[in-house]
Amino acid sequence: MFQNISYGGTRSEQFSQVLQQLKALIHDEPSAVANLANASALLNHFLTDINWVGFYLYDGKELVLGPFQGLPACIRIPMNRGVCGTAAGELRTLVVDDVHQFPGHIACDAASNSEIVIPILKDGQLYGVLDIDSPLKSRFDQEDQQFLEQFVHILEEQL
Repeated sequence: MFQNISYGGTRSEQFSQVLQQLKALIHDEPSAVANLANASALLNHFLTDINWVGFYLYDGKELVLGPFQGLPACIRIPMNRGVCGTAAGELRTLVVDDVHQFPGHIACDAASNSEIVIPILKDGQLYGVLDIDSPLKSRFDQEDQQFLEQFVHILEEQL
């Protein structure tokens, strides 16, 4: 179960601790909703300088709001619109240093300035996306991207 641990060591060691904690949280739990809810809570607890973290799930037509931590959010996002819809449509991680410069950005929270979105696949098909917003510009770097892609991969194995 979740342990309120202090994330010590290097940044890489901290990321490793969170990945191990995610594995423990979702081990043998068949409910995708429960696992995504705990995953968003874990990231919200661990990551600094973020104001929203959660999931949008693909319903075959568009992205629909799933488990999250933060202020109320946009409920539906069309494919290929905004950062989430673009990442989902292109099936690739997007790191946006300044969301106000991103064409078609959907502003759910005016306080957000940077964003990272990682697609989630199940059996090679789009399942949804992990979306994280920050009030800071250029909040997410290459190390964050690699960590969060590993985080999503662990979730994909349990879906």
